[in-house]
Amino acid sequence: MAPRGYDRIGPRGAVSSTHHLGTAAAAAVLADGGNAFDAAVACGFVLQVVEPHLCGPGGELPAVFVTAGDPTPKVLCAQGTAPAAATIERLRGEGCEIVPGTGLLPATVPGAWDGWLTLLRDHGTRELADVLAPALGYAAGGFPLVPRVPLALGQVADHFRTHWTSSAATWLPGGRVPAPGEIVRLPALAATWQRLLDAATGPTREARIDAARDAWYRGFVAEEIGRFAATPVRDETGHDHAGLLTADDLAGWSAHYEDALVADAGDGWSVAKCGPWSQGPVLLQQLRLLSGVDVEMPGGVATADTVHAAAEAAKLAFADREAWYGDPFPGEPVPMAALLADGYTDARRALIGPTSDGTLRPGSPGGVAPRLGAYASTPGAARSGGTSGPGTGEPTVGRDGVVRGDTVHVDVVDAAGNMVSVTPSGGWLQSSPTIPSLGFCLGTRGQMFWLEAGLPSSLAPGRMPRTTLSPSLALRDGEPAVAFGTPGGDQQDQWQLCFLLAMMHAGLDLQSAIDAPTWHSTAFPGSFAPRGWEPHGLVVESRLGADTLAELARRGHEIDDAGAWALGRMCAVGNGVAVPGGGGPGAFHAAADPRSGVAAAVAL
Repeated sequence: MAPRGYDRIGPRGAVSSTHHLGTAAAAAVLADGGNAFDAAVACGFVLQVVEPHLCGPGGELPAVFVTAGDPTPKVLCAQGTAPAAATIERLRGEGCEIVPGTGLLPATVPGAWDGWLTLLRDHGTRELADVLAPALGYAAGGFPLVPRVPLALGQVADHFRTHWTSSAATWLPGGRVPAPGEIVRLPALAATWQRLLDAATGPTREARIDAARDAWYRGFVAEEIGRFAATPVRDETGHDHAGLLTADDLAGWSAHYEDALVADAGDGWSVAKCGPWSQGPVLLQQLRLLSGVDVEMPGGVATADTVHAAAEAAKLAFADREAWYGDPFPGEPVPMAALLADGYTDARRALIGPTSDGTLRPGSPGGVAPRLGAYASTPGAARSGGTSGPGTGEPTVGRDGVVRGDTVHVDVVDAAGNMVSVTPSGGWLQSSPTIPSLGFCLGTRGQMFWLEAGLPSSLAPGRMPRTTLSPSLALRDGEPAVAFGTPGGDQQDQWQLCFLLAMMHAGLDLQSAIDAPTWHSTAFPGSFAPRGWEPHGLVVESRLGADTLAELARRGHEIDDAGAWALGRMCAVGNGVAVPGGGGPGAFHAAADPRSGVAAAVAL
């Protein structure tokens, strides 16, 4: 283990995010008297600028939160839906076996703008211009590139120059890949934001925010998106395809609220997640499966028994994700209560054997047979064809353990009792061409749909893709305690599990729990093109110890040692009443993962 980290602790609130400039913007809002929602929105917009390879204005977000007046966890869903023209038959007719991971065909309605503005309108206190100002300043005046942006640009530069010339004009100054730390400006995006602010007029703060929402979804932004999406561009199939998204798709959509899904995690802890349109419930299923296992984490380092049990629990939970999770259409409910029921959990836990199981084993809640598509249930399908060309899917964590990015995260808590966890993503600069008149690109979340009918995540017009985005909020004895989350695609709810186990079973504070050695399974179908899986794959950090890795290999896991500090980009904030070693009432904690090198946590 490396030297132990310590939480940042302050009396007024706390912020953690995946980039220090986002954290600084949020902390400044809190210091100026804004609340947690004002701060989170300011941070979210900054992250769209300074981590453009991980999220953008054309992306989406889910949030889990409580307010000062209501400690019951709620969810804001700002995941956009598939266009009205997006049918299985249409994409099959384009020659697609799976939805491409790049280009315009996988674009869904961009939900981030409406999501952030809805949170600000309903739960914040500040004007839109105030919380957008830091991001607008960076876009117009310039910001330094973190090292992974040039790395991502280097991988797609030739494609930009040849096929996505608007992206080349935005991201390749003078035709070259910019250097790490180089100052880059985004004048077209700044102009778009300024035009939206100019449209934000009305007699009240809420009316002004709604006017800005309308300018995006029923105004000039929607019109430009529809116009651009109609022009064919090269995608990873190696062919040119036009998108399916239209201005009418945007006009009929808005973010919405729903109750959080809450499940018992043992020892007075419970966890609140988004519903099965996200992968969030897999964390709850893993926690429930492990509640009957003797979890051993001396000093925060999991034993071979614990890692094995957790990996096998992940396989079972993610198999259920594949068979059961999705946007619940009318007549197609997701049996979430049955998936979390004691009897079902007990029966599934009994399937955890002494060695690695290499099969995809979804359960049958209520005796109903699971639904698996042919592509998902074939481990080698991703290697047998379907995609080629510029990149594949989300630029996420590979089996080699190298973190190439994929999304961002922000957590904020304030002294009044507001607490919010948000995982924005999508609109990656390398996944879809820049819309030159707007200065940002569309998201590609539609790649998470299957082009097989009858599945819970089959493509259908107006349906949300089953997203991997998975913010979290933990409660202790029913009281909001910790907001946390991480980027990482399919790994999000496995790295969060590692964090929770270290906090709940080893008694570590937030920073120490983040720093604890981490692992994840790859033995289930991936959510991003080309959507493959490895039946016994287990990616680990070497700090688990050579003896532990040897024992896991003996049990049949195919070990990929990613290095000492490689897995995760966790963020967390909490209150001192519930955080281990917390300091009691009035102490607010923040912690951030050192693995990325750019995350930051501040308490004030």
